[in-house]
Amino acid sequence: MMVLLFWLMALALFAVATRLGQRLGLIPIVSQLLLATFCLPLLMYFWIEPQWHLSGAQLIAPAWLKNLYSLGFALVLGHILSDVIDLRLDRQSVKIALPSFAIPFAAGLATAIWLLPTQPWISSLAIGLVFAITAIPVLYLYLRHIGYPTDATRRLVQTAILIDLTCWSLFGLAQGSLHLSSLLLPLAAACVPLLLRALRLRQPLLHSVLFFALLVLAEHFKLNALIFGIGYLLWMALLKVPLVLPLPARWMNGLQSYVAIPLLLTFGIVQIDVHAALVSLGALQMAALLLLPILSKLLGNWLGLGWAGASFIGASRWKESLLLNIRGLSEIVFLNLLLQLQLITPALYFALMLMGLIATLLPALAGFHRSPTTIAVPARRPRANS
Repeated sequence: MMVLLFWLMALALFAVATRLGQRLGLIPIVSQLLLATFCLPLLMYFWIEPQWHLSGAQLIAPAWLKNLYSLGFALVLGHILSDVIDLRLDRQSVKIALPSFAIPFAAGLATAIWLLPTQPWISSLAIGLVFAITAIPVLYLYLRHIGYPTDATRRLVQTAILIDLTCWSLFGLAQGSLHLSSLLLPLAAACVPLLLRALRLRQPLLHSVLFFALLVLAEHFKLNALIFGIGYLLWMALLKVPLVLPLPARWMNGLQSYVAIPLLLTFGIVQIDVHAALVSLGALQMAALLLLPILSKLLGNWLGLGWAGASFIGASRWKESLLLNIRGLSEIVFLNLLLQLQLITPALYFALMLMGLIATLLPALAGFHRSPTTIAVPARRPRANS
């Protein structure tokens, strides 16, 4: 009963923080990251553990909660993957994306190998990908609400999609390479659109409902959800079947903002003893995890934007470099996946989440952000999930 009460209280806190943040000019994911990074650890340390005598392990133990987590994770990951698949390559986006991915990825690998304790190669690869990732949904919201020119917006969003597709695909293939037999079932499930076509069942809603349902099952049974999700959506794209939301967009927005994302954030944070996590990282390691992802990403963005050239007269290279450094929701989902697979420690999870918060706040601190009032998932691409 106390566990249920805690989760209801956590969801209520996120709802209040989201509403309050909108009034203060913050987009929802920033308010949620602030609450998760600072308030939840204090709540656990001063109240839940000493007064309620509940540990993080006890709070995430119930089977019903793990099922709910699988549902929320699949919902958020499905939206992100559907954005990632919507890639329309053009030369300028590729020019920006190459250094924007390669430089922070190399910096992440170097940090993992030389500054962090010895770990499996896939963990080092994952840290490199975290350094490189860009949040498509939050980037699109920033651009839309500062009235950025349409062509420039399309170029930056397509760059982010290319970077994230590379990150998700590389990790999915790396994870699958550890257990080749585990790839067979996700790959078979990814071919469901072909089966539906053979049965002459071409309804987009049927394809979409099956996509989200199978993604829930893949996550719940610890299969390779990334390989399944990317493969399934690629087949849908090749067959020219659009992905449609199983519920009205307004309901999906609310479900994602007030249930799925708070659930993911809380599920990760309550497992972490923040004090022990901070102590376990030296000052050099903490500084590297907070600064190197941002600095290396800014350098990669700067070089890529210089190579591609200005998108319009008066375009600010510095401004666009900051915008492409946004992390937000994409990084949180990726970090949660790594934590659940035990590829990163709780200390790394917390440090990289704090880095993501700083990177996401930088454009607002630079003074060129106006807050949206809702989390938008527009009917047309690119979709803004948070």
